[in-house]
Amino acid sequence: MTHPSAFPTAGSKALPVALVGAGPGHPGLLTLRAAEVLSHADFVLYDRLVPLSLLSHCKPQAERVCVEQLPGDHAYRTPQIHAALIDAARRGLRVVRLKGGDPFVFGRGAEEAQALREAGIDFEIVPGVTAGLGATAFAGIPVTHRRHASAVAFVTGHEYPSKEDSQLDWAALAAFPGTLVFYMSVSRLVYLTQTLIAHGKPADTPAAIVQQGTTGRQRTATATLATLADTMQRGSFSPPSLVVIGDVVTLREEIAWVERLPLFGKRVLITRPRHQADSMAARVAQLGGEPVFLPVVDVLPPLTFDEIDSCIDAVGRYHWLVFTSVNGVRAFLNRFRLRGKDMRALAGLKLAAIGPATADALREFHLEADLVPSAYNSEGLVEALRPRVVGLRVLLARADRGLELLRDELSRVASVEQIAVYRQVDERPTGPALTLLHTGAIDLVSCTSSNIAGGLAMVLGEEGRKHIEAGRTKLVSISPRTTAAARACGLTVAAEATDYTTEGVLEAMVRLISADR
Repeated sequence: MTHPSAFPTAGSKALPVALVGAGPGHPGLLTLRAAEVLSHADFVLYDRLVPLSLLSHCKPQAERVCVEQLPGDHAYRTPQIHAALIDAARRGLRVVRLKGGDPFVFGRGAEEAQALREAGIDFEIVPGVTAGLGATAFAGIPVTHRRHASAVAFVTGHEYPSKEDSQLDWAALAAFPGTLVFYMSVSRLVYLTQTLIAHGKPADTPAAIVQQGTTGRQRTATATLATLADTMQRGSFSPPSLVVIGDVVTLREEIAWVERLPLFGKRVLITRPRHQADSMAARVAQLGGEPVFLPVVDVLPPLTFDEIDSCIDAVGRYHWLVFTSVNGVRAFLNRFRLRGKDMRALAGLKLAAIGPATADALREFHLEADLVPSAYNSEGLVEALRPRVVGLRVLLARADRGLELLRDELSRVASVEQIAVYRQVDERPTGPALTLLHTGAIDLVSCTSSNIAGGLAMVLGEEGRKHIEAGRTKLVSISPRTTAAARACGLTVAAEATDYTTEGVLEAMVRLISADR
């Protein structure tokens, strides 16, 4: 069976619009189809609560607009949303409407589909994981259980404002023989609980409230139907929150699992270049943390390819080709292919990679490293290479800035040529992530290179530095050299990886948090 393309090929004035469910908040709960259509989109209109990390699935040139950027306030923004979708589609753009949860579960997706159909524009619905399933699962509350509930009802806490009469049958809800899950109910929780009790629901029915379910900021509290509103107020629960009522709530104590993850409730700032940050963000989420992106360094092509092309065209004269980063591998070998070269031209060379991630990058090109040192740093690579390159020609493919240790030391025993296959430039980020850093709302900061340490120091500001010095924000370094670079910039390092990899940084974070708990 052939898989359909993300969008039909442009052949008419208005292409189909994709109404896509983004899931309840965890970036890993986005469906494969949702990621596929996002990767082809020209225009993405997304909800405020959609994780910004999901937008990394978009191509760089895609236009991204949050609905809050449209005119009007929340109550009167629906016509503006419809108009934006229709206009973008009529301009021949591939349009994605990215909505929290599922488009058809209290998401107004049906209204947007109706507006598109009325405008004569085709559409596709991409279902998403709704909060009633995602948030409850992450809270350890199964909505059904053969001993406790054989049915579940999803109910909105806010009905359409222009309805003359409520469509909710409160007597039927009170008598419902299963689990009740209320969306958008925080502001009306007192009314909701009192009305259910007034219609015969036992006041001691187990109940729970889940705030920001499936994210690193998830909070859950349990109570009874009679005491839930007081519990919510004492705990300062706020939207987005979900209310669950029924016997299945009693299973939470046994099944709860997210709170047991080592980085649960911690905001982790990822400072790597954006194209390298996704894998680390996924691991942070797996460990229960909330990844926040703040790239302080970007990776760009060199200003000229003359030197690289010269080395590529004469690659057969070298005996060893040495890579000190994933970026170096991709930059050199992508240029190698663009020059029309066949990978078999490297058959006479031996390949060295500074660490396992760099070796994995070589495997992307179906190449295997001949040497990976046991210590994943420049010193380790020097010690491993030195006896193997005596009297030979060595090509170092690396960044335009960094230590000269590898070239200087190997030049003592070999003929070494070094080329910069990519540039590193300091970013000047703005936006919510920087605000979180300046206000002390970041718990952990990853520092995975000396250049990143310098870039971070430049964007921290006085307030951000104070939070690091006070220990509210903890900086975790990938290696002793990175630690030294951070300290040279006046930054306090709370922990250092023992394994000089991004996984090692995460392990150091886990140890640090475990010691504090």
